Parts: sequence; C-alpha cells; structure tokens
Amino acid sequence: MKKKTMLIRIYINNIKILGICFLSTLLLISCSNDDGPSPDIIGEETPEETENLDPEEETPEETDENTIEGETGTVNIIDSEQISDSYVLVNDLLAPAVYLMDKSANIVYEWDLGEKSIGNDAILQDDGTLLATFRYDESNDILFGGYGGQIQILDKEGTSLWDFVYATSEHRMHHDIERMPNGNVLAIAWERIPQETATENGSTHNMDLYLESVIEIDPTTDQIVWEWHSIDHIIQDVDDTKSNFGSVSDNPQLIDINYNSNDTGNLMHINGIDYDADNDLIYLSVNFYSEVWVIDHSTTTAIAASHSGGNYGRGGDLVYRFGNPTTYGDLDSERLFHNNHHPNLFEPSKFMIFSNGGELGQSTVYEMELPEALYQQSIPQNTAPQVTWSFSNPELFANRVSGAVRLPNGNTMITEGDYGIWEVTMGGEVVWKFSGQGFFWRSYHYAKDDPGVLDLGL
Repeated sequence: MKKKTMLIRIYINNIKILGICFLSTLLLISCSNDDGPSPDIIGEETPEETENLDPEEETPEETDENTIEGETGTVNIIDSEQISDSYVLVNDLLAPAVYLMDKSANIVYEWDLGEKSIGNDAILQDDGTLLATFRYDESNDILFGGYGGQIQILDKEGTSLWDFVYATSEHRMHHDIERMPNGNVLAIAWERIPQETATENGSTHNMDLYLESVIEIDPTTDQIVWEWHSIDHIIQDVDDTKSNFGSVSDNPQLIDINYNSNDTGNLMHINGIDYDADNDLIYLSVNFYSEVWVIDHSTTTAIAASHSGGNYGRGGDLVYRFGNPTTYGDLDSERLFHNNHHPNLFEPSKFMIFSNGGELGQSTVYEMELPEALYQQSIPQNTAPQVTWSFSNPELFANRVSGAVRLPNGNTMITEGDYGIWEVTMGGEVVWKFSGQGFFWRSYHYAKDDPGVLDLGL
C-alpha cells in the first residue's frame, strides 16, 4: 500500500483486551503461555482505524525541543547527535498494518493488512517486498499465543506474491521465520504428539503434547525440503520402562521432556529463529526453557532425526545450548535468561538476545561472544558464552515479545513490547525513545539507502 501521510489509530482499551483474553481462553488460547502472566495472544486483537486525515488539516505536534508527537506515537530525543539516522520497520501486533517509520515516529511507508492479522514477524526484503507471517484462522486447532500458520510475500501494493499455509490439527507454524541465502524459508512449528506416544517417550504430563519442530520451505515449489523434530531428541529420568530413559545431566545434547509442566501441553514454546549461514547452524529461542538451542542444519531430514552424522557428528541432537543450565540438571552454573526472545547473530560469533526477566521484573539485553569451539565443528559442552555487553534499566521490563538489534553506528535498538523502542549507546546512554499504544513484537533497522528501502521509491 502506498505511503499514507497521516494515520491515527484508536487502540483497544485495557478492559477490552482483558475481555478478549478471557474469550480467547474459552477458545483454548491460553493467556498465560508466553513469557509470563499473559502471552503474545494480545497481538490477536484487531484495532480500529479512523479515516486518514489530510496533512494540511493536521500535522505532527512538536511540543518541545526534546519531545515530538508523531503519527505512530511519542518520540523523546535525548541526544540527537548520537541517534542513528535511519528508518525503523515496526511489527505492531495491534496495528492493521506493518509500517516503516522515521525517527520522528512518522510513517514513510506501510503495508495495509486489510482483514489479515500479523502473527508475528514481518521483514522488508532487498527487493522491496514484505515477507510476513499471518494468523490462519480457517483452522481452529493449536491456537497458543503467537500462533500463525501462514506465510506470505507482499509486493509494494500489498498484493500477495507467495502464499504458504502450514496449519492443521496436527501442526501449525508460529512466531518467527528466517529467509535463507538460498531463498528458502525456515519456520518454527508446533506438532501434536498424542498422549499415548508422549507417555511412551517418557512424558509424565498425561496429555497430548505440542512440541516444537523446524521446517525449511522452498517457495518455488512449496515443498518442505528439510525438517527437524524435537521429539526425536528427548531424554527422561523418571521411568526406565519407557523410551529415552537416561541421565539428564550426562546428556545435555538431549531435551528433558519433563523439565516443564503446564495444563496446555505447549511445553517448549520456541519464539525465535536465526540462521548462521557460515556454519550452517540454526539458533532457537526456547521461551519456556529460558535458553537457546543450537542445531545442525547440514544434515538430511533422516539424519536430523538421529543422534549422529552431519558436520558436528550429533545428527539432530543439540550442538550447543546456553542461558539456563538447570534444563540439563546443572544447578551450580550461572543462569542468565528468564524467558527470552529474538536470538540474532549480528556478526560472526557475536550473538544478541532479549531476556524478558519473567519473575525478576526486569528485562536485560545481552551481547555474547560464542565459544570458538562452536565454529570449529566441535561441541563446547557445558561452556557458557561470554557476556561482552549488556543493558538494563529500571524502566525496561516487558514480560512478553520484545527484542534487540545492533545498529551500524554501534548503538543498540531495543524493542520493549508493552512500551515501544529504545536506542542506547555502547556506554549505556539512552539517546532516543519511542512510545506508542501498540503491542510491539519486534522492530528492525533499515538504512535510508538499504536496497529494500530504495526499491520502495521513497
């Protein structure tokens, strides 16, 4: 959709949000399944939108030298000389559009979603198209917070160029996707494990489980060309008459199926994915385990179901994991993450993630140096990455969604889900803040000369 010069949205008030969450619960969508008290489900609401106003009738109000009222919210400029002069792609789960805004919170381009609801990720590609996930409501199965089910590529006018659906009673895509250098798309998906199968695999939960998988889709053929399933890499230490019995602490490459418990069967809740093309590794943010899993993509689907083979010799077992050693029985090593979102490698061996904080009531952004052994195709078992930078603030806390990216000028752009966006320096100085009435999944940096931005013809 072409640029709209002014847009005013009426967002849903708190009473309505609570009411919809209650209704969603009746539809088997839990309001307590993502990052704490209430999950990504808020993003499933549809906000109202007023008519567009003529720019001559009303312009953004500049209230003082440090505060600007823009089209999408309020900007506080603390140090204009240190702000990255760039655009921000905003994934607002309450908005009827995905939009690119400037640092004055004015929309420079947007894609009107019409009847669609984002679910949750959208990125601007080099050719000016939008790659986005959407909630697929024609299937009413597996509707946990952050559910999607559909991927589309939209052109500059919002027309769908590619449409892929993965949503049935047995599986559903959710949360995040990643475009690979070969053009394929990696996606996270829940898959239903019937109670009988789960119990035989050592589950003590006495219910159907909805465990995680990763699929790779070829957009030219709509075929799934590679798969990884967490159920193939389970361990349990409670019943020696069932499969996968063994020592959890002696097998950190495997996933303790009984580490978590809840009344939904959504035990893991992966909410983010990133791909390391140099080393052919996939990074997964596992929210309910409060850690990151790293798996080998060099395998075939058959090898990914096994415990050997591939570049790292472990098949589809975890090559590496970090953030919460208690998941594999290590109660002595330091735990860093308490729920987490947005795993991203911003340069070789440099990793960034948003730790929501959960019960701590305080969020933290971590930059980490990953072990060199990981890039030598050896497994740095029980070796934690080195924290090389972190940022926290008494005002920074979002127990849901959120993320952070490193900017070319060295600053870090932080998305605080319930508030907006921060820009901070390496010295921890806050130089720019944006607040709005939305629910912000993520925000992405785009330089003004980025190929995708140039292709939009701004």
